[in-house]
Amino acid sequence: MTATLALCFDAPMQSWGTRSRGILRDTAREPTKSGVVGLLAAAMGVERDDEDNIAQLAGLRLGVRVDREGLLERDYQTAQNVPTTLGSGHRTVVSERYYLADALFLVLLEGPETRLAQLRDAINAPRWPLCFGRRAFVPARPLVCCLRNEPLDHVIQDHPWLEHPERVHEPAFEVGLRTMLDGPVNAAGAELRHDVPLSFAHDDRRFATRAVLTGDTPLTPDMITTGVPSCS
Repeated sequence: MTATLALCFDAPMQSWGTRSRGILRDTAREPTKSGVVGLLAAAMGVERDDEDNIAQLAGLRLGVRVDREGLLERDYQTAQNVPTTLGSGHRTVVSERYYLADALFLVLLEGPETRLAQLRDAINAPRWPLCFGRRAFVPARPLVCCLRNEPLDHVIQDHPWLEHPERVHEPAFEVGLRTMLDGPVNAAGAELRHDVPLSFAHDDRRFATRAVLTGDTPLTPDMITTGVPSCS
C-alpha cells in the first residue's frame, strides 16, 4: 500500500547545497533530494558507497512545502596554511558559505507503507547523527510528524501548518505556501534539478536529474492548530 511519511525540518540554520565546490558553498531555498536522501541514509546507517540502498531511498517520491521561508545568510570561514597548487608554499583561504536562517519545511516521502514505517523508526532512533546539510545544523524539534495511508498530493494540501503557535499572526490566506513535488519529465512546467544521488562516496560523488513541479497550496484556517503543530 502506498503511504506518505511527513517530516518536519526545523532548525535555526539549514544548508542545501546544489553546486558547492571549492571556496563557494551555495544553498537552495528548500531541501534538495540529495540532502533528504543523505539524512535518511544516516538514519538507516547506509554507507556512502552503498549504491543499491541509496537508489532505494532516492526512488521514494519527494514533496516539500515551505511553511516558513528562510532568510538567505552568508558567513566567511578562513583556513590557514593551505598548500599552494605548486606545493611551494602556503596561503590563507577565505570561503563563502551560504545557509538558510529560521526556515521551516514540511518534507513528504511517498512509497510503500512498510518501507516508510522502517524509515520512521530509523529517524526516531538514528544510527548516525542527523543534520540539515552541515553537521552543526541539527534539528530543533523531532522530525517525524506522521505516517498516513494517503497519497503525497493529498497530504501536502491539508497537513497542519508547522509554524509554532507563538509565531502565528493573522496569516494572509490569499497567499499560498510554496511547494515542490517530484513529477514526470513531460509535465507542463516541469523543472529539471540535478540532485538525485547515485553515490555519496568521497572520491565518487555522482548525481542524476529529476523533474520538479513547483506550485503552492492555500493556507486555510483548518490547517492552523492551537497547540504545538504535529500530525493530522
